[in-house]
Amino acid sequence: MNKGIGQEFLEKTKYQHLHVSDQEKGIKQPPLEQEYNRNQNVIDLPSPRGLEVENINLVEAIEKRNSLRKYSDKAITLEELSYLLWCTQGVKKVVSRPATLRNVPSAGARHAFETYLLINNVEGLKPGLYKFLAIDHKLIEVSLDNHIDESITSACLNQIMVKKSAITFIWAADVYRMKWRYQERAYRYLFLDAGHVCQNLYLAAEGIESGVCAIAAYDDDAINDILGLDGEEEFVIYIAALGKK
Repeated sequence: MNKGIGQEFLEKTKYQHLHVSDQEKGIKQPPLEQEYNRNQNVIDLPSPRGLEVENINLVEAIEKRNSLRKYSDKAITLEELSYLLWCTQGVKKVVSRPATLRNVPSAGARHAFETYLLINNVEGLKPGLYKFLAIDHKLIEVSLDNHIDESITSACLNQIMVKKSAITFIWAADVYRMKWRYQERAYRYLFLDAGHVCQNLYLAAEGIESGVCAIAAYDDDAINDILGLDGEEEFVIYIAALGKK
């Protein structure tokens, strides 16, 4: 049987096919987080530790977790958004390697994701596209275009929960942050890391009476274009809509 692209990917990302990495060559590692335009509007987020979350044990959260596609009209608070970002990409510590230690596992602590947010219904925030600055725990405005929700929904193959959500999380991979250490095998780790992040969102949402629907069906080129990503060195890897039950 002829090997398909998926099988070829698994074969060529095996350890025996790897060469000397840029880390092993002594090449300086990429930044822990992407630079941003300092002229963009920066929004302070409240401390995620100040939110009173429903006392729900881990087993209960796991058992209650399911994909929710229909949401109430109740807004997410800024404190709840801060908490969700902390649970999914929050930086606990920057260590001297240098590396960030976060609330999700990542291969080699590379943490190669940048988090974008389609904000539809969050108290204190204008609807639009934002980006999370994980190290400083802040947001920046990316686009407040009146039709950004429609554009992103269209790129998500018109799955209506994207437009009806309070927030849609869009995780983009900064590939070299992972490839610097792991070469072509990095792509495997990126997809594994995406699963860790999204599962944390599902579980964290249970504590604030919210639900999540993970989205893997989207037009890669369209969503990358909206976010200004080249689709090769940076690309959207996973999306998840969230709203109140």
